Amino acid sequence: MDKIKIKVRAELENIDDIFKEMPNYKELPYLSTLELAGVAALLHNFYNGVENILKQISLSKGLKATEGKSWHKELLNTAENNKIISNKLKIELGSYLAFRHYFSHAYALDLYADKMEPLVEKSESVYNEFKNSINDFV
Repeated sequence: MDKIKIKVRAELENIDDIFKEMPNYKELPYLSTLELAGVAALLHNFYNGVENILKQISLSKGLKATEGKSWHKELLNTAENNKIISNKLKIELGSYLAFRHYFSHAYALDLYADKMEPLVEKSESVYNEFKNSINDFV
């Protein structure tokens, strides 16, 4: 289990660094399109870090591999079903998964502050809840 702890700790440190750069959600309406794209990339990176951690834990526990088009959603379901995260946290993370999908397929000009504000506002508390869950699990 030491290897997984090292990998999880490294991912958590990377996510911690993301939050050093994340602006306050109240600033979003005043940001340029380029700056909004940067915030969107931070949100995307945050969720990718969450997925990296869940994948590493799943692999280390020999849990069902995630494949196919809906593997991102299946990963959250597997994490909940194996008591890695709560149902509440799965639902909250689902919003970031949806944004990650949108961001991956959208143009930067299609990013709107009002759509991103709730995600930015809750991101640090969702992350802290996730971090606590992961630390308790590993």
